[in-house]
Amino acid sequence: MMTNIRTKQIILISAVVLLIAFLFTRDIKGLVKPKEQTTNVPAAGQLTTPAAAEISLSEVSTEGKNVINENLAKEITALENDFKTAKGNDQVELAKTLAQKWDDVEQLVPSALYLEVIADQQKTLQSWLAAGGKFMKAYDNTKDSLMQPKLLQKANTAYTAAMAIDSMSLEAKTGLGITVVDGMGAPMQGIAMLLDVVKRDPKNAKANMSLGIFAIKSGQFDKAIIRFEDIVKVKPSPDAYFYLATSYENLGKNKEAIDAYLKSKKLAGNPTLSKFIDKKVTELKEKI
Repeated sequence: MMTNIRTKQIILISAVVLLIAFLFTRDIKGLVKPKEQTTNVPAAGQLTTPAAAEISLSEVSTEGKNVINENLAKEITALENDFKTAKGNDQVELAKTLAQKWDDVEQLVPSALYLEVIADQQKTLQSWLAAGGKFMKAYDNTKDSLMQPKLLQKANTAYTAAMAIDSMSLEAKTGLGITVVDGMGAPMQGIAMLLDVVKRDPKNAKANMSLGIFAIKSGQFDKAIIRFEDIVKVKPSPDAYFYLATSYENLGKNKEAIDAYLKSKKLAGNPTLSKFIDKKVTELKEKI
């Protein structure tokens, strides 16, 4: 019994690490992290204090400029200097430009912080959703264990503000539910939010994906299969098929796992993934 449980855990951890390495989607990467990457994320119900969630825009900007083109760095510096002295709508427009500039070079933290500036001034549903989405994307992609909880708290705050404007927004509720599951409260509260989203929109891919991943993490592979099968019926993706294959494999459904792995390989078109799946398929065929 214990051997089977350990075997499943090894398979699961291996799949998770591979998914992160292949970076199928930024959202998925953030929802399932290796244990060592989530050490400093708040435990269930352990909220990060507002003070702890503060991020220095000047510091992340300086760090970002160290890894981008020198001419672009100078351009951003000039825009930031204008931003500091601008007021009202002029400052909002500069914040939009800066958010896009940083996003274009995949520096997600400063981009998210400028989107937060916009949301603070506009206080609209869409501006808070944009900020929340960018903070979650930054959270998904950072390897900085000290930055992770701050970004998660920022995302939680943005989605909470969005929900305050429109409590019926499925995007806001999905985002908020994910932040809760990831550490901003009791996981089951977040799961309840996501279940409500799926109840209202059964084909909601993001909510279903989150619920499926949570099912994998909790060892409920049969439930995970239902979620991922629903997803691939609506919008086939390499990550959904990979998770589906992992779930099948953990239940010993090797033929189904092979089929899902091969579909993941075909959609991803990733040489490294293809090599892994070819090896995995060979191993699974020997068990049939």
